[in-house]
Amino acid sequence: MISFIDFCDYTGTFAFAISGIRLASAKQFDWFGAYVVGIVTAVGGGTVRDILLNSTPFWTEQPSYLIISGLALLFVIAFRKYLVTLDNTFFIFDAIGLGLFVVVGVEKTLSFGHPMWVAIVMGTITGSFGGLIRDILINEVPLIFRKDIYALACLGGGLVYCGCMMLSFPPTPTQFVSALSIFLIRVVAVKYHISVPVLKGEE
Repeated sequence: MISFIDFCDYTGTFAFAISGIRLASAKQFDWFGAYVVGIVTAVGGGTVRDILLNSTPFWTEQPSYLIISGLALLFVIAFRKYLVTLDNTFFIFDAIGLGLFVVVGVEKTLSFGHPMWVAIVMGTITGSFGGLIRDILINEVPLIFRKDIYALACLGGGLVYCGCMMLSFPPTPTQFVSALSIFLIRVVAVKYHISVPVLKGEE
């Protein structure tokens, strides 16, 4: 039986791959180029995390992540007319992937015996760095560097994870609440136009 953390991992991979492929389609990439962007979005953050943890990058140990990214490409191709016409398609899948991947990153870091503060940082890297690499590949200013509440949502979810652990919540509810909190922070921030102040240079 698949664990909840594995569910988060695979579902997050699918969601993030869709977000990357969706943006690649807006840039008129071909199918292979879109697939590459989808893979990078899905595994980029986790790869950086594993390198920092001195661990073998997770996707090199099983082909499921490449397969899931391929399924995401087929999903976008099959429903492209519907997905392209919805302006919030990218945001929805990106927010879902963000929340799930932060939880995966926090859980894996804790399993390596690192303290909670390291786990929060690694969770943030897991959630946001795939999108960072994606945006660079498609020649966009990375979302993490804009005024959007993005990396801060990851940090907030990590703190929620920490709080649930301090309250002795079971692992699955802790992971669920943490992922949901990140998704809700993103939704609320976008809906009500909450953003980080821009650092302005000399005028």
